[in-house]
Formats: sequence, C-alpha cells, structure tokens
Amino acid sequence: MVVHSTAELVLAGLDPEQRSAVTAPAGPVCILAGAGTGKTRAVTSRIAHRALAGEISPRHVLAVTFTARAAAEMRHRIALIGVPGVQARTFHAAALRQVRYFAPRLLDGRAMPELLDSKVRVVTLAAAKVGLRADRAAARDLSGEIEWAKSSLVEPGEYVVAAAKALRETPYEPTKVADVFAAYERLKRSAGVIDFEDMLRAAVWGIEEHRDVAEQVRGQYRHFVVDEYQDVNPLQQRLLDAWLGGRDDLTVVGDASQTIYSFTGATSSYLVDFPRRHRGATVVRLVRDYRSTPQVVGLANAVISQARGTEARLRLELHGQRPPGPEPELRIFTDEPAEATAVAARCRTLVDGGTPAKEIAVLFRTNAQSEAYEKALTEAGVPYVVQGAERFFERAEVRQAMIALRAATRSIPGETPLPVAVREALAAVGWAPDAAPPGGAARERWEALAALVQLAEEYAATPEVLPIGEAAAVERPATLADFNDELARRAAQQHVPTVDGVTLASLHSAKGLEWDAVFLVGLSEGTLPTSYARTPEQVEEERRLLYVGITRAREWLWLSYASARSPGGRARRPSRFLPQLDRSGGGERAGTGGTRRPVERRRTQVISCRICGATLLAGPDRKLGRCPTCPSDLDEGLYARLCDWRARVAGAQRVPAYVVFTDATLTALAERRPGRVEELIAIAGIGPRKLGLYGEAVLALVDGAAVDDIAPEKTFEISS
Repeated sequence: MVVHSTAELVLAGLDPEQRSAVTAPAGPVCILAGAGTGKTRAVTSRIAHRALAGEISPRHVLAVTFTARAAAEMRHRIALIGVPGVQARTFHAAALRQVRYFAPRLLDGRAMPELLDSKVRVVTLAAAKVGLRADRAAARDLSGEIEWAKSSLVEPGEYVVAAAKALRETPYEPTKVADVFAAYERLKRSAGVIDFEDMLRAAVWGIEEHRDVAEQVRGQYRHFVVDEYQDVNPLQQRLLDAWLGGRDDLTVVGDASQTIYSFTGATSSYLVDFPRRHRGATVVRLVRDYRSTPQVVGLANAVISQARGTEARLRLELHGQRPPGPEPELRIFTDEPAEATAVAARCRTLVDGGTPAKEIAVLFRTNAQSEAYEKALTEAGVPYVVQGAERFFERAEVRQAMIALRAATRSIPGETPLPVAVREALAAVGWAPDAAPPGGAARERWEALAALVQLAEEYAATPEVLPIGEAAAVERPATLADFNDELARRAAQQHVPTVDGVTLASLHSAKGLEWDAVFLVGLSEGTLPTSYARTPEQVEEERRLLYVGITRAREWLWLSYASARSPGGRARRPSRFLPQLDRSGGGERAGTGGTRRPVERRRTQVISCRICGATLLAGPDRKLGRCPTCPSDLDEGLYARLCDWRARVAGAQRVPAYVVFTDATLTALAERRPGRVEELIAIAGIGPRKLGLYGEAVLALVDGAAVDDIAPEKTFEISS
C-alpha cells in the first residue's frame, strides 16, 4: 500500500496527457511529444511510476537516446524521484558497453579492437588508394557518405544503387565513393580498428548469432524506452529489435515535425508506422508547450501548419502554457554584414540588460554563415562559443588533454575516483582548477579543459550496471578508460561540452537545446531552404529545420534576412517559410491559443531604422523611423510643446487628439526634429492633407516657437 501511494505521488503535477502517457499499460506505447511539452518528464515519470508500483525492476530498464546530455538528464531525473539503477544511454554508449563486456567471448579471448574517434584520416588514405586526392573538407564529406551507407545497412557493392534511390548529393561520382568506401573497409581491417557503426553491428551480431549472449542481454534488459524516435536509422532499429527479441515492452517518444537528420540515414518511418508495426499500441499526444511563450508557439504553429508529406500526418498543434511575451521580430537588412552587425548589437544590449550570454543563441542554416557573426560579436565585445563548427575536439589543448587522459590509464590507480583522475591527468598539461588566467586565448584554453573536468564529474555521477545475469548484476563506477571512450564518441559526433558565451550554431546542431533569446538569421531563399533541396521531401525537411529553430526560443525571438549577400549585390527573396506579416501596421497577431492568422502582404514604401538599418514593418516603428529597442533621442521639451499644441487644436476642432496626430507621430517628430517640408513628409503618417493642415505649425514648433504663438483654430496651407 505504501509503494502504491509513492507511485501515485509521481503523477502529481502532470497534465492530463502526460498522466495518460505515464499510466499507459505495459506493452507498446508511442508518445508523440511536441517541442517543449515535457516529454522527458513524461518518460522518466513512466519509468519511475512502473518501478514504484512494483510492475518492473529499475535495473531491467534500458532507456536510449541520441546525446549523452539527454541520457544524463534522464538518469538524473529518475534518480531524483528515488528510483536508482535505471540505465539511460545513447545507442552508441549502450552498444559499446555490451560489446566490450562480451568481447572475450565473441572474439575468442582477444581484446576488443581499438575504436576510431574519427574516420577522416583513414578515409583520406582510402581516397588516395583509389586515386582521389581529398583535402580535409572532402574527406569529411566522404566520411559522412560512408556513415550514411553503414547506418542504412548498405554495403560498398550496394552503394551506387542505394545512393541513386535516396537522391544523395554525393561528393564525388557515386562509383568513386563506392571505391573509397570499399578501400576504407579494407584499411580498417588491416589496421585492426573499428568505427562506431561497426560497433553497433557487432552488438547486433553478438545477439543475433550467439544465443548465450542474447539470453544474457535480454535477461538483463526487459523494458525499453527510446527517445527522439524520429531520428532512428535502420542500423539502430536493427539493434533495438535484437534487444527486444520479439518482446513488446517498448515506449517510444518522438515528434515527426522535428525530423531533420535524413541526410545521416535517420528516418521517421519507424515512428510513423509504429501503430502498424505494433498492433494495439497506445498512442498519446503531448501538445501543451511549457518552454515558449504563446507568441513563439503561435509562430511555430504557423510555420509547421503548411507542412506536407508523410511527417505532416503526425503534425501537432501546440498550445502555449507560459504567460504572454514579446512578439517575434522579423527584420530585413540590406546585406549580410549589416545583418550580423545588428544581431551583435542586440546581443550586446541583451547581455548588458542582464541576460546571461549562455542564454542567447544565433542559429543559421550552414556553418559557413558563422564567420560574419564571430567577427561582429568580437567587435561588439560579446563572448561567444561556436557549436559544431568550432570543432572543440580538434583544438590543440583538447587533443593534448585527450592524449594525457589516455596515458593516465597506465599511471593512475584504477580505484581513483574519475574526477580526481581527470584533474591529475590534466595537471600534467598545465591545467589547475584555481588558476583561471585573465581573458583572451589563455582563458579560452583554460575554459576548454575546465569543460572536460565538468564533463567527467557528470559522467561519474552514474555508475554502470553490468549485464551479468539477474542474480549477479552489479554496479561499477565509471573508470578513466570509460571516460576516454566517452570522449572518443563525443569527438566523433562533435558533441561539445557547454562553455559560457553566446552560442553560434547551425540549426541541425541546435536540436534538443533551448535558450531565452534566439536569433534565426539568413532566412532567404537559397539558404533556407537550401538550393540543394530539390525534391518536395527535401523542401519539407528544410521547413522542419525552421520549425526546430523557432521552438528553441523560450521568450525572445528574432528572425532576419539580408536582401543581398554583400553591399550592392544581387537581390534575394525572403524564405518561402516565413509567415506573411502585415507590413501596413500591426504585424501578425498571436492568440493565447497559440495560432496565427497569416495576413496578406501589401506593397508599401520600404522604411529602414535610422539607427541600425533594419527594415521597419510595424506602423509605430515606421513612424518613429527606428526599431523600438534602438536608443531614443527624444527632445522632451519639444514633445511637451507638441502635446500641448495638439490638445489645443483638437479642442478647437472638437475631435479626439489622435485625429490630429497619434502619440507615435508626436514621438517621431520629437525624435527626428524635421527642419524642412521634405523631412516632415518623410515621417510615416504625415500625408499631403496633414501637411497642409499642420505643416507650418509643426515646423515652427520644431524651430523653437512657443505654443501660445500658434493659434489653435488656424490651419496652414503650404506647398512642397
């Protein structure tokens, strides 16, 4: 009875849909979870609820996801509920531990082959073997193509046909890629090394071809949870099927609208077809968004509501649960340098206003766009971190640290706690925990190594459960060798530790992350969607990329594009995915229900901010001639005289004050202080009629005249 009551406590605070997911019966369960809808809480609560109710044993649970960060978060949350022993790993980490454990049995006593932390070096040699001179960029492209093939269960001899079917944009002629692929496999075998796809295949082979291994693994793991199920590739699904062995205690969580990794072999088909593959499956939809304001949610809904294709069948309309926030801003700039400068200036303003730099992100479609923002942020004095494009694990100090950590496995006693061992190893390369140097390159090096120490502390917080059978299952603390394997996996996937600063990241690498303020930049045709997106399916994936970017923002969202790549360059069109904002005044409106009504575009004069150069869309901004967040240079004395004069004119004409001039127009007059008719009529809202009625009076007030000197009943006729 006490256990049951404890299990019931897990349900406290869950919304109705989350509760349905948590209490779904044993068997196949599919949770369709939109961005920010609390999917991690739902799945961890489901595991804990079942364990506390006595339905399952925690050590028989294996939860798999795609990043070490997500796995650590899952383990942490389950432990906080009071259910220790659950294994939450990435596919690669789970497979690595199983292969290493069973290697002596599978390899006739031989040690497991060394794991490649990067394919690039071997691929470069393979390309040379077949007569190709591949530089580092080309070798990376070839490595990506080989990873796609192996993840898709495609052999070298099948590559040409498979690539044609998948409409792959190959870095070389497909037959040449196939030759490099075959040479790469031969070089690996001769060197006695394996890559991460080989490791997954070895885990599959161990279970499928060795009954004793299958019985032991399946005896240990009986209940499975798979996060981000829309990102599973055929090789990972094959491993999941091997783990299951025909059983159906499987909970999957995913969002088809966040399917953005098809180029790696990931496919949402397993998520889409889950109810068909698992008859009688329970399907739950989570649609209450707790991450973003209703304004951000509304924009996300507007973008994804236009989606077409297979994934659109599982499209979710989100409902924002947070209090209202600022409307998303859409800005248009003359060229990319102007766009980058404006973004950096706004980042500076946000940081100065108290927003931590690490809570700000600038997201773009391709890593090549990063350079302009790195330069602009540097000039603005704003710290930044480049995610993915930075190649954290290729930095000299990080490579040196990883060498020192591998060497330390031979000199530091195995029983030394992992964080202590890592600190001792890094001391050999000159790092000290309390000796952070002042800013600059030296500080960046120190921060990079400090990030490795923090990563070791997080990694050590979760012991490993060895699959030694039900009676003998034991927990083992993480060792330095384990941590080195984790670093190798992260290096291969460019999974970078967190370092303080504004995050510069591609939309792909931003998946799974969130920030208070997000800048989505470069949203023009040819960039998003990329010019390489030629089929309807490829275009739809580009739309989903924008959707993912929008849903990274908690509160403040900026979308922008440049009319030209460089000053005076060829004109470009905005991305077709951007909502049709009303440029005549109010912009789009977002209701609390999280939906938006696209408004027909109208032809209007282009007005730019006189301070930052952004194209102004909202009526009040156009009148002011500046963005609402750009600094005001209001002449308060003039503004007071204008208000007094307007009140007298309105009284004399017996009309409301706003009929004479709106507050926004008076503010614009007091800021811009027009001295000539041409400058006066340039202010939005002052047309020929009002110029004729009030032009001379306004110019006189700007010139310093007192209100008492201007008769309120008098109107003026002047010519331009």
